[in-house]
Amino acid sequence: MGQKINPLGFRLGITQGHHSLWFAQPKNYSEGLQEDQKIRDSIKNYVQKNMRISSGVEGIARIEIQKRIDLIQVIIYMGFPKFLIESRPRGIEELQMNLQKEFNCVNRKLNIAITRIAKPYGNSNILAEFIAGQLKNRVSFRKAMKKAIELTEQADTKGIQVQIAGRIDGKEIARVEWIREGRVPLQTIRAKIDYCCYTVRTIYGVLGIKIWIFIDEE
Repeated sequence: MGQKINPLGFRLGITQGHHSLWFAQPKNYSEGLQEDQKIRDSIKNYVQKNMRISSGVEGIARIEIQKRIDLIQVIIYMGFPKFLIESRPRGIEELQMNLQKEFNCVNRKLNIAITRIAKPYGNSNILAEFIAGQLKNRVSFRKAMKKAIELTEQADTKGIQVQIAGRIDGKEIARVEWIREGRVPLQTIRAKIDYCCYTVRTIYGVLGIKIWIFIDEE
């Protein structure tokens, strides 16, 4: 069987950059890593609570964290920031206060910026959230996959592959279903590929969604 490597880690330093940029001594490294994870989790929870959008798409593509001695800079890349800003006009300041309390940054300032993505459905995370929302609403998985592919085609991508695994449509035997449109050259390191792995909790059990989007070749 062909062994699949994570396409993002495979392309680090070529077409893919790190989502966290900081330096730590080996003994403090694990603390920094856990802190990053906590920051990401609390931002996602906050957005989930305060989004007024009904489809269940949070729209967070990725969260980049840069740390210096006296500053933690967090950049949130969102597909639909206006939903968050409309529902909570002072949302960013509130989030900043919450995070600063949680991590009691006495000697470090925490700064949060929100950046909008031009084509939200060209991003694998947002697309996975969209499919997850559809599956929770009991839409047939083929319909959800086809709709997702239509949305990415509008976002000028060169290819996409979607895979759903688990108890699909509540069947007793778990299976894997996948669908591909266009080219997805996973072997080509030059190819810029966006990948994400997402877990959906449905009433039958847990489903896994994997999405590979071929954006373009360098």
